[in-house]
Amino acid sequence: MGENGSVLRRPSRWKNLLIFLSIMGPGIITANVDNDAGGIATYSVAGAHFGYSMLWIFIPMTIALIVIQEMCSRMGVVTGKGLADLIRERFGVRVTFYAMLVFVFSNLLNTISEFSGIAASCEIFGISRYISLPIAAVFIWWIVVKGTYKSVEKIFLFACLFYLAYIATGFMVHPQWGEVSREFVRPSFSFNQAFIIMIMGIIGTTIAPWMQFYQQSSVVEKGISVKDYKYARLDVIIGGIVVSIVAIFIVISCAATLFKSGIRIETAKDAALALKPLAGNYCSALFAIGLLNASVFSAMILPLATAYSVCEGLGWETGVDKKLKQAPQFYFLFTALILIGAGFIMFPNLNLITVMLLSQASNSIFLPFVLVFMLILINDKHLMGKYRNSRFFNIVAWSTTIIVASLTVALTITIFFPPKI
Repeated sequence: MGENGSVLRRPSRWKNLLIFLSIMGPGIITANVDNDAGGIATYSVAGAHFGYSMLWIFIPMTIALIVIQEMCSRMGVVTGKGLADLIRERFGVRVTFYAMLVFVFSNLLNTISEFSGIAASCEIFGISRYISLPIAAVFIWWIVVKGTYKSVEKIFLFACLFYLAYIATGFMVHPQWGEVSREFVRPSFSFNQAFIIMIMGIIGTTIAPWMQFYQQSSVVEKGISVKDYKYARLDVIIGGIVVSIVAIFIVISCAATLFKSGIRIETAKDAALALKPLAGNYCSALFAIGLLNASVFSAMILPLATAYSVCEGLGWETGVDKKLKQAPQFYFLFTALILIGAGFIMFPNLNLITVMLLSQASNSIFLPFVLVFMLILINDKHLMGKYRNSRFFNIVAWSTTIIVASLTVALTITIFFPPKI
């Protein structure tokens, strides 16, 4: 029985691994793109300005991220439709149209932020933005328009490996691991406006509205069936954990060096340059390479996510596997976002910090509405059947929605009625 048992188990394990490798992608890719130029800047500023004190936030944030993205995958697998498509069917064209207008505006700001990351990281290596941006824009357009879903996904998965640079940087700065550990289990909060803005920024970049739309669209285009959903769920879990680990190491890198030295920064480029005298050229270069990879990676995904969502919501043909003539609106929107995103950064006096803050704030404001749409849809027994949300998933998702909405209100109050210090 031992021999027979071992013979039966081994092929089963290999089969499970092969199935997972064929299905993985949407969850890992979507999560990793979350660490984009705006995200890296947000985490860098959090570490530089607040030290390790915000590390505890990543524990509940990771749980919330996994729960929300799992809901998207589940809806995609069960219904075979994207989120925007389901919103249109359930809430009507008018609601979908206005939701897509806000979504396009938010993602345009995010795309501009990504191209600013490309320009900033290349300038660290002495390459002018007037050279790097046109090359990056053409490269991004060519990869997606001339590729297929499978080829594009392989490129995206390869790009995910470069995020290891931030983990390496975190070890190279030799943080105080005891203090790091304590801050994970010692939550701290302040009603200071800067603190609230920082938390909103972290939430806005960790759980961004575009992620839900892109994840579900990717699952649908990949054609994952219900019988293989457990592998898609594992894909989401791995993606959520990895993206949080990378974000945590970005915070640690800046807290152990910049916060300790009292250095204030405003962008990820500032962080990379400031690391050079504190942690060495190699550490600074790794940080900059990570920023370049993240920016190019995200500048591909965000226009793609926008094109997917808008075309689904308005009933147009969509998908990377479609030819240009088959999905003209899809490729037009994708191309337009790239041109506008890269073109804006060509203006030398553009305030990139304002653009980044606006993009993160718009994410935080739009997110509760997206989550409400999702929760109504995924708890619809006619739509989801036995795959409706469990009580735990509803508690986490509704709590996240309420917290984000509350923080948005709190930030608005502190802006118009600043606290007396």
